[in-house]
Amino acid sequence: MCNYDEGCRGSLTPIYDFINSYRKKQPVRFHMPGHKGKSFLGFEEFDITEISGADSLYEAEGIIAESEKNASLLFGSSATFYSTEGSSQCIKAILYLLLSSSDRQKGKRPYIIATRNAHKAFFHGAALLDLDVVWWQPEKREALCSIKLNISDLEQLLKEREEKPIGVYITSPDYLGNVLPIRDIADLCHKYETKLAVDNAHGAYLHFLDKPLHPLDLGADLCCDSAHKTLPVLTGGAYLHLGKNTKQTLQKEARQALAIFGSTSPSYLTLLSLDYCNRYLTFDYHEKLKLCIERIRILKEDLLEAGWKVEDTEPLKLTLRINYLQEQEKRNGPWLAEKLETEGIYPEYADPDFLVLMFTPENGEEEFLSLEKILFTISAEKAAWKTESRQPVWKEEKRVQIISFREALLSQSEAISVESAEGRICANPMISCPPAIPIVVGGERITGEDIKLLQYYGIEQISVIRND
Repeated sequence: MCNYDEGCRGSLTPIYDFINSYRKKQPVRFHMPGHKGKSFLGFEEFDITEISGADSLYEAEGIIAESEKNASLLFGSSATFYSTEGSSQCIKAILYLLLSSSDRQKGKRPYIIATRNAHKAFFHGAALLDLDVVWWQPEKREALCSIKLNISDLEQLLKEREEKPIGVYITSPDYLGNVLPIRDIADLCHKYETKLAVDNAHGAYLHFLDKPLHPLDLGADLCCDSAHKTLPVLTGGAYLHLGKNTKQTLQKEARQALAIFGSTSPSYLTLLSLDYCNRYLTFDYHEKLKLCIERIRILKEDLLEAGWKVEDTEPLKLTLRINYLQEQEKRNGPWLAEKLETEGIYPEYADPDFLVLMFTPENGEEEFLSLEKILFTISAEKAAWKTESRQPVWKEEKRVQIISFREALLSQSEAISVESAEGRICANPMISCPPAIPIVVGGERITGEDIKLLQYYGIEQISVIRND
């Protein structure tokens, strides 16, 4: 599935090779980190800093650059760069690259077209870069994390404005596993001479399907993957990918863009895991992934037969819609999550309407059987449950942006109860993580509908701009 052998004859794991060789020397470490390679938690001997030969992430010319080249060959990008601070760092870098490479009229404020279910890193990046956002509104919105979109609405946005956007930004797959028609969106963006950027945090594995469905395979110009979400990479490991037709100038700026938003002390343990993942992806990953997806497909079919409402999602997610009452007891996502946790099974996410479980080939058959046992036990009771949805209605078109994200973020603010926030201007939105998607964003006036939604999702306080 990868092009590694065609494009590179060096080591598959240059970072691992260097660090492993270094630790075997049992060196005297008069350098950071402070543990000096001594074992406290068990992995310290692999944890180093930018010593001679170790390269430097934001000025990479040696082993890190070589490892990133290997990743680029695996994913089919024009260039791939590592992040040790997750897709959050990559999202901000993407906005910077879109802004720096755009053709803008003097005196015109830059803006980006984006979907509303964006991660909070997008809003922070837009605030720091002083970007305006024009929302590509959904034709229907029933959930915090997921939206259904009409491509003709995007074309209308691209047609109606005299000034071109710096790009179009979407999230796919989203937190619930919904996948957007990226190829069609990319074709439309390119028709109007703008770039498509994709938050693909949940889809690093998509390139390795029998029919590759990674945003890069479907025409995206820039995207980020949280490697740690679906691949065997330590938390924080992520990729910034540039599309196959990206100009050389953008490739040169990408590392600088990451450096602007990143720590000067990137984790070598995370870099090591990104590097070693290249070996994992090169050999038997494709077959392991295929078997795992087939096992999930069978599980979904069995759950549907047992009466569960199973959402149509990307292959490595199982999303259950659950919102029931029985003798006044609420049976919802958090209730089901708690039932699973009492059996030692921990889901990824739960809200009043959904429960999300994420799988990888590292989930063994015993784990599948444990999950099936508890879900099928619960399903035997479901016939007596009464379905009821109490979700407030989303009214995106009524939202009013009073001031910019940047002005809101940098304003004097105070935290107040949600129930007393109607009419106030949101400062830095209070959100839960996961999924870190705001209901109301900085600079918007908070409405009564917003308050109902905030309370529905269990948010009790919100940051607003001070009136004094």
